[in-house]
Amino acid sequence: MTDVQAQAPATGTSTDRRWAALGVLAIVQFLIIIDNTVVNVALPSVRRDLGFSADGLAWVVNGYLLTAGGLLLLGGRLADMRGRVRMFCVGTALFGVASLACGLAPTAETLVAGRFAQGVGEALASPAALSLIAAIFRDERERGKALGLWGGLAGLGAVTGVLLSGVLTDLASWRWNFLINVPFAVAALVLLPRLVRESRPAHRPARTDLLGAALVTASMVSVIYGALGASRHGWTDLLVLGPIGAGLALLGAFVVVETVSKEPLVPLRFFTNRTRVAANLASLFMMGNLAAVFLLLTLYMQNVLGYSALRTGVAYLPFCVAFVAAIGITMPIAARVGPKITLIGAFTFGAAGMAMLATADLAGPYRSGLLPALLVLACGFGAGFPALQATALHALPESDMGLGSGVQTSVQSLANALGVAVFLTLALRHGAGGGPSQATGDGYQYAFGIGVVTMLIGGAVIIALMPRLRTGSAA
Repeated sequence: MTDVQAQAPATGTSTDRRWAALGVLAIVQFLIIIDNTVVNVALPSVRRDLGFSADGLAWVVNGYLLTAGGLLLLGGRLADMRGRVRMFCVGTALFGVASLACGLAPTAETLVAGRFAQGVGEALASPAALSLIAAIFRDERERGKALGLWGGLAGLGAVTGVLLSGVLTDLASWRWNFLINVPFAVAALVLLPRLVRESRPAHRPARTDLLGAALVTASMVSVIYGALGASRHGWTDLLVLGPIGAGLALLGAFVVVETVSKEPLVPLRFFTNRTRVAANLASLFMMGNLAAVFLLLTLYMQNVLGYSALRTGVAYLPFCVAFVAAIGITMPIAARVGPKITLIGAFTFGAAGMAMLATADLAGPYRSGLLPALLVLACGFGAGFPALQATALHALPESDMGLGSGVQTSVQSLANALGVAVFLTLALRHGAGGGPSQATGDGYQYAFGIGVVTMLIGGAVIIALMPRLRTGSAA
């Protein structure tokens, strides 16, 4: 069944169905993104209840990042080959069952296994959902709006995870951070097949590039594993350099295989489009900074300022409000001025927010220390996420929508891992010299200063590589 046939019930007079389907897909993606950050605030409670060791506790976060990051490209290609609705439902079902297992976990080992399974569920559901949106919204302006909303929700989910985790952990239990996913997953499985039929491109690979899939999966897992270990061992340790080096070697082998394969997992033509390449490269810097900011600020508020989990979550509430407002304000502006100008402004605001974090008196009153920086950062991220999401799928043929979605979501996962590893390492290494509180504060602000540089680099990537697109052509 082609995409034209697949979306017959979702076009024409069924406009409401398409937007309803977007709502269902977005809710699941929102939950998936939340689960990237939702455990950060809850980790001390998880460790106390299940008796984790310090090293074992890291796998509650790392297990999810490794499996999701390693399998997203394969998940995106499977969506093109086996059907987007099917793969979304399979991934959502697995994500829901794994969330239930995490929420009811009696032991540390059970929780870690559930987190690995959640990552596999994300790898199947997330790229399928994104490619399905691109397939059912054929009008460029509508597609740009839908992808913009999708990108905004992705960024908001990362922040909401911290807020929700603090509220649930303090008022109920850390287990509800996982159990809350289950009813939404069930609702999505019931509703989505009623709103859209199966969607596959008319021209798609007849078979899976298994060797390419194995190489790119092993490469992503190895690089992310090495990066995640940097905060404990340092960047020059063989336990870090070895996996990263092996991952890069596997990536080189993957490129060689893709150049000779008749039906490659990732056709190299994907990287000939400057807009997509610029969007994905810039995403590394913006999404890496977002992941790092909220991990470091959460640690700082709890470990240095003595905030409770609930107070930490509430401290992020103004950011969430400003983030949503920035999306609503900038999307109409982006439609007029185009994604390039929008993204340059977004990275400028992001760099300014990081500079405020690097220079503010974070130990002083919240209203004069943290709050102004959070509001400026919200403007930058709120403007940038929707534009990056839309341009990452620019000018893709229908047969490669799943591929493009897989690449974008893989970049997000890699950015999360690298952002956390790089900035946490900088904070710990630079803050190791003096008294605990002052040294830690100095280390975090040093890391935020490096964040200014990386945001400026992201903006420079947009300036140098992204062409000025016609209005409405971002998607």
